Amino acid sequence: MQQMKNIERRQFLKTAAGSSLAVMSAAAGAQSFGFTPNQRYPDPAIQILDPSFAKYRIYSSSVEQVATGFRWAEGPAYYAKGGYLLFSDIPNNRIMKFDEATGKTTVFREKANYANGNTFDRQGRLLTCEHSITRRVTRTELNGKITVLADSFEGKRLNAPNDIVVKSDDTIWFTDPLFGINGEWEGSRAKSEQASTNVYRIGTDGKLTAMITDIVNPNGLAFSPDEKKLYVVEWKGTPNRSIWSFDINADGSVSNKTKVIDAADQGALDGFRIDRDGNLWCGWGSNGALQAEPTDNGVRKVYELKAKSQDLDGVMIFNPQGKAIGFIKLPERCANLTFGGPKRNRLYMTSSHSVYALYVEAHGAV
Repeated sequence: MQQMKNIERRQFLKTAAGSSLAVMSAAAGAQSFGFTPNQRYPDPAIQILDPSFAKYRIYSSSVEQVATGFRWAEGPAYYAKGGYLLFSDIPNNRIMKFDEATGKTTVFREKANYANGNTFDRQGRLLTCEHSITRRVTRTELNGKITVLADSFEGKRLNAPNDIVVKSDDTIWFTDPLFGINGEWEGSRAKSEQASTNVYRIGTDGKLTAMITDIVNPNGLAFSPDEKKLYVVEWKGTPNRSIWSFDINADGSVSNKTKVIDAADQGALDGFRIDRDGNLWCGWGSNGALQAEPTDNGVRKVYELKAKSQDLDGVMIFNPQGKAIGFIKLPERCANLTFGGPKRNRLYMTSSHSVYALYVEAHGAV
């Protein structure tokens, strides 16, 4: 009888645990995905495309899944003083917090106006691109108060602020594509009031200036380690998604637009970060391009992707000259990433439903 009771108790606990997981998954708003790390060192997920990348791979470090259960993870920003990572779960309209010490992920902010990109300024204040509904850039003060830094340009509402960086002179630069107002998934559909999709700078005096106006849907952006160049992703590039570099002049203006990276007709560039050596660590995945002709799968004719997502999902690393030198293979498409940890050598990768991490022998430039 006692044995039967023990079996029943174990079965109850098993069922309860399953129910709890289901509740947690439902609360997160998306299915949680299991992940099996590679058992062997070096991790075969870290692929060396050029010998120059070998020095950035740590032999006994492997890809870890540190959080899962989101609909579209984006906008990672690491707060060194607190030892935590913030990131956006855009369709669920919230900002999440991953604590390195406890390994726990909690909600940092609900009703976040479909926040996308995040970063911290040199004073430790959170800067956020609210890319739908409010369509503005905000700063969360150290006392928790939210200050609006920009919500319009020349009397017209911004499109959908996307990604954001801070220069050492405390100027704030952000991109303003259309994604947050193009549909109902990552916000609410709305009409654009701007004539172009721009890269803006907020001066220390609060003045908003359109610095780049000839990129179609600019997305991720970052400065070179010496801040002499600004790199910007053109999401709707012609013919492919690309990264352009611009020289930063002494007066703060930009010039000398140069294409550094072309993602070809299968790759999808999104967010990226730069290490101290000037390498570009880029979120990577399929851009959804279809084959010209359908394939008969035995049941029906289907237009397949030009390349399999499982072959593209991850992080592509380019040297400053635009040559691909390394690839980190992930089970989900990586939208964005940042360097974190006390030494800025832990790469956090927001990837569709999950967040992955990898220690590397590279350090974030900022």
